[in-house]
Amino acid sequence: MENIQSIKQRFEIIGQDPKLNRAIEKAIQVAPTDISVLVTGESGVGKESIPKIIHSLSHRKHAKYIAVNCGAIPEGTIDSELFGHEKGAFTGATQTRSGYFEVADGGTIFLDEVGELPLTTQVRLLRVLENGEFLKVGSSQVQKTDVRIVAATNVNMFDAIKKEKFREDLYYRLSTVEINIPPLRERKDDIHLLFRKFASDFGQKYKMPTIRLEDDAIELLLKFRWPGNIRQLRNIAEQISVLEEKRSISAATLNSYLPHYVGSNLPAVVSSTSSKSDFSNEREILYKVLFDMKGDLNDLKKLTMELLKNNDSQKVQKENENLIRKIYGEDDDIEQQDASLEVLQLPEPPLERTFKPTVQEDKYHFAEEIQEEETLSLQEKEIELIKKSLERNKGKRKAAASELGISERTLYRKIKQYDL
Repeated sequence: MENIQSIKQRFEIIGQDPKLNRAIEKAIQVAPTDISVLVTGESGVGKESIPKIIHSLSHRKHAKYIAVNCGAIPEGTIDSELFGHEKGAFTGATQTRSGYFEVADGGTIFLDEVGELPLTTQVRLLRVLENGEFLKVGSSQVQKTDVRIVAATNVNMFDAIKKEKFREDLYYRLSTVEINIPPLRERKDDIHLLFRKFASDFGQKYKMPTIRLEDDAIELLLKFRWPGNIRQLRNIAEQISVLEEKRSISAATLNSYLPHYVGSNLPAVVSSTSSKSDFSNEREILYKVLFDMKGDLNDLKKLTMELLKNNDSQKVQKENENLIRKIYGEDDDIEQQDASLEVLQLPEPPLERTFKPTVQEDKYHFAEEIQEEETLSLQEKEIELIKKSLERNKGKRKAAASELGISERTLYRKIKQYDL
């Protein structure tokens, strides 16, 4: 069995990080077997080196090694690419074609970005892993293949399984042994070493003196997070090698080549995923605000009426504590509530002889007319909003009630009230 250092030299792997060494060690150990291997890690960390190591150290090293990027093949043709097709199986199939699993019989197939496979293809792949059988597209004849599968992905497989984008049984078949490649930001000691290697390679390639980083530039290099990992580091080394006339690179020069992600250090204020309670347009959001305001106004009317009847703010506060908290918020202290109640509290009612019945009757009549007009307008909007919510949720009252911010029982009462 070859040691880790000789494997690094053979496959041009640079770095002394313990996690990287452990990944290479696991690849060396599983290579002589036919165990399926899943290589995980972020994009750009160099996952493609692991299947090459496994194939070269296995008993299949003299057979074919085929690397397939599953994310680059259209969904409609991926079954044909992997398993082949018969003549006339679909439009454009003018002749029988052998797929990768047939061509690589006795060898190794590397399925990169395996998390992008369609669910129908995952079922076919599961059958190959279980008993080595597959069917060509458009054929009913079962064929056998002896292929070692090494897969790689940069997605979180458990999240994909939870979202039903990847089969759980296929994941456990592929990940008999899982090898994780650490991201570049966790390999601080290897970053400058890799940059120097890339700078030397590009100096020879473009016949230029090799660039060299100054101390402040090295410090900046190590502080950067490198979301694109080794691929991003290599690209920046190439850019600087070609574009800079001075071969000594300062931190300011290096910083001009590093991407600056706007708002990357700020907390997200808007969720990237939509929820069932999201409204489709601003008009409906405005209606929702109006209904909330209407509810608050009714609560205030109720509180004001209590003050008129009792004329005792302390008693009203005690008896209507939940209502006050609902209006003014849970975090408001008692003093703020007292102050608000003082504003709402009306003066002592005047003597009966000071009232003018005719004027009072007209004034109340006017107020009743205004309230009726407001209630009618809002009622129409409320009916419209309830109808739209029920349509969006296909008549499911519970989901519609959640979207409207009311209880299912209240929604049922409103549906009966408005005869919806």
